[in-house]
Amino acid sequence: MKYDNLLEQIKDRMPLKRFEHTKGVATTAIHLAEKYGEDQDKAEIAGILHDVVKFADYEWLKQMIISEQLDPLLLSFHHELWHGPVGSVVAKNEFHFDDEDILQAIRFHTTGRAGMSNLEKIIYISDMIEPSRSFPGIDVLREKAELDLDEAMISCVTHSITFLIEKKQPVFPDSFHCYNDLIQKRGKVKE
Repeated sequence: MKYDNLLEQIKDRMPLKRFEHTKGVATTAIHLAEKYGEDQDKAEIAGILHDVVKFADYEWLKQMIISEQLDPLLLSFHHELWHGPVGSVVAKNEFHFDDEDILQAIRFHTTGRAGMSNLEKIIYISDMIEPSRSFPGIDVLREKAELDLDEAMISCVTHSITFLIEKKQPVFPDSFHCYNDLIQKRGKVKE
């Protein structure tokens, strides 16, 4: 990979298993970026940094949401969602990446959102289908990622929402907005 130095900088921030996941996300993102005509460097950077603060202290993450004036709704949802938005701040302030597409890809890699760029979709999908992931239905998601980016995104966000509903967990509104936006962009909603 081109950004091995960036990988080295984040290695101590996470357990080895998560580091392997991060490398898998970056590799998958590079592949999908090439396939769909997106910037491979941006995909690699966003893939490497997407979980940069996943294992940060809970109170620190909370204070970052408040001090950086991130969406206050995050505080009423599980802290698992916090690392994306806070990670985008860290990518900008600590690692000095100011490309808005990279930052948005990091920010929304767990929830998705309406109006996602192709890079954002690539990081969301790569996070779900990278090689170390294993869950029922993953092969179908991987196949769709090879055929159509939007169809893969619809399938991935549907999988995520369904998983949360089955676990009786709340779903962050951005995920519903993401799903609705993707479905509506496909054309007329069937009556």
